This record gives sequence, C-alpha cells and structure tokens, in this order.
Amino acid sequence: MFQDRQKATTVAALGIAQTLAWASSYYLPAILARPMAAELGLSPSAIYGWFSAALLLTALLGPVVGRAIDRRGGRPVLALSNLVFAAGLLLLGTAQGQAGLGAGWLLLGIGMALGLYDAAFATLAGLYGAAAKGPITGVTLFAGFASTIGWPLTTLLEAEIGWRGACLAWAALQLLLGLPLNRLLVPPAPPPAPKSTATGEAAPAPAHAMLVIGFVFAATGIVTAAVAAHQPALLAAAGASPELALLAASLTGPAQVGARLLQFGLLGNLHPLWTSRFACVMQGLGTAVLLLLGGPAAVAFTLLYGAGNGLHTIARGTLPLAVFGPVGFGQRQGLLSAPARLLQAGAPLAFGLLLEGYGAMAGLAGILALCLAAFAALFALRVR
Repeated sequence: MFQDRQKATTVAALGIAQTLAWASSYYLPAILARPMAAELGLSPSAIYGWFSAALLLTALLGPVVGRAIDRRGGRPVLALSNLVFAAGLLLLGTAQGQAGLGAGWLLLGIGMALGLYDAAFATLAGLYGAAAKGPITGVTLFAGFASTIGWPLTTLLEAEIGWRGACLAWAALQLLLGLPLNRLLVPPAPPPAPKSTATGEAAPAPAHAMLVIGFVFAATGIVTAAVAAHQPALLAAAGASPELALLAASLTGPAQVGARLLQFGLLGNLHPLWTSRFACVMQGLGTAVLLLLGGPAAVAFTLLYGAGNGLHTIARGTLPLAVFGPVGFGQRQGLLSAPARLLQAGAPLAFGLLLEGYGAMAGLAGILALCLAAFAALFALRVR
C-alpha cells in the first residue's frame, strides 16, 4: 500500500512538473514570439530561429543527459532543469537584444534536455524498471494539458504584465513549484541493476531495432512539429473557415488526453508496439479524411490526429522499454530521440514553405506518407 501511494505521488509530482516544463519552454514562442520581436525590433522568424537552435541543442545533449540519469538517477537532473529553466526565462525577460535573447533560448534548450519527457521517462525506468509503463502513461496524462493550460496562461500574463513579465512569472513558478516537486517528491534512485542481475529484462532485441525505432520517432516527430506549428493555417488552407479551423485545433489537447486515458484504462495491457501501430493508423486515417473531404473534415482530422499523437507520446517511453528493457534506458532514449529532435527543429519552417509553395494538399500528402512509412517500419519489429 505504501509503495502504491509513493508511486502515485511520484507520478503526480512528475506530471505537474512536466506540465510546467512544457508550458514554460516548448509552448512559449507560440504566444510570445510576436510581442518579443515587436519590442526588440526583430522579425518573428528571428525568435523562431533561436527556438530552433534551442531544439538542436536539446537533441545534441539528450544522450549525455540520459547517461547521467542512468548513473545517478533522475531526481538531481530534474531539479537542475528547474534552475536552468528559471535562468533561461530570467535572461529572456531581461533581454535587450540578440545576445540576451540567444543566451536565454539556449539555456532553455539545455533545460529541455534536462527536464522534458525523455528525462522523466528515464527517471521512471530507473525507479520501476520494466514496470514503468503505467507510471509513464500516468505522467503523460498530466502533461497532456500543458498547451491547454500554458497557452491561455501565457496569453493572460502577456496581456496583464507584458511578455517580459510573463517570462519572469514562469521563472518564478519553476523555482516555487517545479523545483520542490522534483527535488522533494521524486524518490532518489540508484542506477538500474547490472544486466546480469536485472529483473524484468526484455529478450535480446534484434540488431536493427534501434534503427527502426529511431526512424519511427523521427517520422512521427516531424509530423508532430509540423502540425503543431501550422494546424489552424493547415485546416484553413484545406477549406475550413477561420472559426472552424480554430475550433478544431483547440480539440487537439482533449483528443490527446482522451486517447491516453483509454490507454491507461481499457488498453492498459496492449503491447507498446501495437500502441504505436494504432497511433500511426489514426493519424494516417485523419489525414486521408481531410485530403478527401477538405475543410468540413477539420474536426475529424483533429480528433484522429490528436488521439494518435497522444498514443505516440506514451509509446515514445514504453516502446524502447518493452524492446530493450530498463538497463541503459536513459542513454538509449537520448540516442533514439536525437534524430527526431534534430528534424523537428527544421520541420515547422520546411512545412510552412511547403504549404506556401504547393498548398494544403501537398502538405497533407507529406504527412500521410510519413505516417504510412512509420507504420510500415514498425512491422520490422515483433511483439516479444
């Protein structure tokens, strides 16, 4: 009973801390890029350029951070992320030009490497080994509301105290909420037991498994980054009215959480490989419907895409755990996620150019091709 209560506390603490981390970093430029650029005399693309540089830095640091979690446990790394996030947000909130702006975003890039999903999943793998599937799903249930909470709150803060005040407020929340959650409520964990003595270890994975999973993460990551940056514009270009496009886009978060709740309950015993396959099918089906029916299918596209994205997030932690086991999870997770993060950094710009030059149908065809490629690649793996 005590262990169950402690696990629930850990999941809740990590889930809330993850919601804060995503809301105050990855989801920040969608609201603050334009006011930042206007005050500093820059174009919004300059802000997104620094954000892309931050994502590149996150990708490069992922394996190093994962190895540190494997060796020392996740608690100190997650606590450090709150300090780095706060420092980056403080620099952003006081920036007077490109130098301060760049330094702030690069610090946020380090913070994202230290404190987003990969670090949380590696922490749970270190704490619970092969039984971490349930806690990983639980954390994603909380953090599925990061954009739903973060975007309105950032909008409110920017309206009341300006974009600088919004950055400083998020910095304060990192210190007053995120740091105590990660430092006090996440248990300390030694590295996983050596492979010869580890329990719950998966059967030896095929040699090509790293390449297959890395490709799947990269393909689905490109789709996520492209749609997240352009969803209302994509739906409008497909024929939806501006009002319908905004309404449909707002349903992405609830669709993600709904799919995760289904996974947590009725589909809890489903192997992560099947979870990944279903996610690809849902996103591909939603894209095909929008391609065939145009704007009136905007809501159907969003519900299917959002549900698939919610399942992909779970599979990002549980699929490597099921295929390789918990030993070395952190470093392996960093290596698997690095290509996806590198490509995600350029995906919004590339997809925007595709939409501008060739229209919504070309963009949707590209999304559908990536979904089908990821789905096909997953059949190179076998349920064990």
